[in-house]
Amino acid sequence: MCEFITLDGSTVQTEHLCCIIRKKAHPGVDTKRRWLQSRIPEGHVFRKLDDKGCCFIEYAPLEKAWVPVLGDNYLYIYCLWVDGALKGNGYATRLLEDCINQAKAEGKSGICMLGARKQKNWLSNQAFAMKHGFAAVDETDDSYLLLALSFDGTLPRFAPAAKAQHIDDEALTVYYSDQCPFIPMKVAALEEYCRTHDVPLVLHHVDTLEKAKALPCVFNNFGAFYKGKFISVNLLETAALEKLLKKG
Repeated sequence: MCEFITLDGSTVQTEHLCCIIRKKAHPGVDTKRRWLQSRIPEGHVFRKLDDKGCCFIEYAPLEKAWVPVLGDNYLYIYCLWVDGALKGNGYATRLLEDCINQAKAEGKSGICMLGARKQKNWLSNQAFAMKHGFAAVDETDDSYLLLALSFDGTLPRFAPAAKAQHIDDEALTVYYSDQCPFIPMKVAALEEYCRTHDVPLVLHHVDTLEKAKALPCVFNNFGAFYKGKFISVNLLETAALEKLLKKG
């Protein structure tokens, strides 16, 4: 039976990170390792199946989580992902239960995560979370949800600026952090597309906790605006970008 391991300051440099599995060096993975190395002392947890597949959970104390969510004594789940042949073995339940058990053992008030009225590709499965007791406790006007499992009745909330989901800049604008290993190549592809198609692009590298807490949108490591309006937490693929620009 496969066991679960929690990465520490040394194993974060050697264990594969599940999202992108490569034999050779990968810029996104290297960036993620550096980001994790700095977060682990803050209580950030990356727990994974001791296997070469994609099966992991990633969470942090809400006070240290790089998201515009406020609350006291909560954990924030960035990602819970089981994919491929590893699905159907109860691993997601075990990972979530480990997180819940840690939260209770540490006397936390609860656990929260980002969701939406309609499931987004780059967000954890909210239907699964709701089956385990999570419920919507805050919502933006464009139907993004803050889901929480409260142990003591207290609730987290979106930061006021995040609920605005609006900026003054009309250009295609992207806020991103180094947390997701897919981001460097997606941002590079976005830059190349906008350069060759003469599309104005503004990039904001979210590289501090303070910047993350003050973001003008919901955020799980990526957020895109166009003509001042929040578009999505989904990493922008070329087809989606072209559709967005055609709509004007």
